[in-house]
Amino acid sequence: MAQLPTVAEITALHQAYAPTPAIFEKVHTHCTIVWRIAEQLLAGPAGAGVDHDLVRAGCLLHDIGVYRLYDETGRLDGANYVRHGLLGAEILRKEGLPEVLHRFCSCHTGVGVTRADVVNQQLPIPVDDYVAESAEERLVMYADKFHSKSNPPRFLRPDTFAAKIRRFGDDKVVTFEALTAEFGTPELDTLATEFGHRVS
Repeated sequence: MAQLPTVAEITALHQAYAPTPAIFEKVHTHCTIVWRIAEQLLAGPAGAGVDHDLVRAGCLLHDIGVYRLYDETGRLDGANYVRHGLLGAEILRKEGLPEVLHRFCSCHTGVGVTRADVVNQQLPIPVDDYVAESAEERLVMYADKFHSKSNPPRFLRPDTFAAKIRRFGDDKVVTFEALTAEFGTPELDTLATEFGHRVS
């Protein structure tokens, strides 16, 4: 596998693409939190045989495409938010980063976006499957579900996220429950205190 970028190199990429310091802080902090959650899960039985360095890079890069959805006033284009994964993959491709990293961007939304989802929900992305496949991809996607960049940012307990995703179909809840069985449940209260975000 090609060499992975260092944490410092990833931070520099965030700084290069963030339109404002405040948006950098929001997105980069979220990515850092997702890595801290994944780190917890990697310490459990599910961490055996998983490439920890790849998971770290995937967590820290997965949302870099969000920067492309902010305008110069700092307003987020929420209607096109589902595109942020593909926009992130484009950024990593442009920067010459390994192909294995691109999928952490394009395949982490929800618990996976299928061709049927794209068609049925009329999503503004090419019709394709955007579904995490490797253990590393599944873990990054799963860890991401426990923290939201909402205003203000917050941590989400498993039942809160399950209720949130149920509107997209009971099958999405089943997928989330399977990920919980595979990786376990993170402890969020300590992280919430450290980062000053509430838990809901």
